Amino acid sequence: MVRWLDADDQPQQAVWRSLAGHAPFERVVLVDDATPADDAYRMARAGTGLLWVGDYQNARHLLQALGRRLKARIDGRRVARPDGAAPALPALGSPAMAEAFAAQRREQNERTRILGALLLPFDADHGVPLRRAPDVREAGLEAHGVVNEPYVASLRELQGVIGAHEWRKTGVPVAALKDNIHPHHGVFSPVRGEYVDLVARTKLPAAAKPARALELGCGSGVLCAVLARRGLWVVATDVSPAALACSEDNLTRLELKERVTLLPQSLYPKGRFGLVVCNPPWVPGPAGSALDGAVYDPDSRMLRGFLDGLAAHLAPGGEGWLILSDLAEHLGLRSREELLGWISAAGLQVLGRTETPPVHARASDAADPLHRARAAEMTSLWRLGRAEAPAPALS
Repeated sequence: MVRWLDADDQPQQAVWRSLAGHAPFERVVLVDDATPADDAYRMARAGTGLLWVGDYQNARHLLQALGRRLKARIDGRRVARPDGAAPALPALGSPAMAEAFAAQRREQNERTRILGALLLPFDADHGVPLRRAPDVREAGLEAHGVVNEPYVASLRELQGVIGAHEWRKTGVPVAALKDNIHPHHGVFSPVRGEYVDLVARTKLPAAAKPARALELGCGSGVLCAVLARRGLWVVATDVSPAALACSEDNLTRLELKERVTLLPQSLYPKGRFGLVVCNPPWVPGPAGSALDGAVYDPDSRMLRGFLDGLAAHLAPGGEGWLILSDLAEHLGLRSREELLGWISAAGLQVLGRTETPPVHARASDAADPLHRARAAEMTSLWRLGRAEAPAPALS
């Protein structure tokens, strides 16, 4: 619950909802069209929740004003060299690069905390009872499901819900499918199509045809859809109910549902498979919110779980396909030697590797402190098989 005093100093309360898993604000005050942006920014920085009771469009303007003040503060920390030149970019894989990444994550967390402090009231049908508020009930129902009472949530999170609703309606074009994938809120969108193309064009192992394929962590369902389109029968797992619902929706839309069995579990089900595909989160480190789980893999748990269980779940002649970016290596968070050591320790060998450069805009943004790492990034499909037993020594 969140609690506040109304205009008559009477105590009020409402259910707190955060799809990202953020904790409720301990202190909440009412703000409206007359609240100065500087005052709102000062309160938000202090950890106070700002429950908006004015015009909805003015709340959007206030959020933009908070963002400008926060940007100016963050930019002020990045001090140029004494000669006026821009700070030197850290070397790839260096401790300085790792620290630059950590600093960027701290800035992102600060931005989430401060901008997330501007709150809105919601009715039980997900409507926003404010002047000039748009009708967001359908988007809210998709993201939150049915609720039984009014609640309070952040405006910034609502903007994410609205954006996800539009993505879900229009879909993301996937060249390998010659169709669209429609991501749900909280499910990673396949906007970076290069990794999908790797799965679509890599030659299938012969063992994949008589035996089923397995995908660990199916997310939106894009990769198991590609495998099904290639003629395979697929088992796909995920621990997220939202991901499983999204996969089922997309597979049904693509008329591939009969070729894919969805299971609500982590990692491996029982059995052996001719092909096992895994696209784990690419960056080792803690997730700052529930929605970060598609990007950050704490202690590389999913990556290592895939590797450690692969040999025991491969059919004879089967392969494991690991889709992984080397961004973590360039950021100094994981070395190539460490990855190869995990592969070897799991009783596996590398059968081949295909890589592709990124095509997203951030790879060419020279103003990004991590530009050097993003520009050097390559996404690879590692073909893995059981390691061959060494020949016995001759006596």
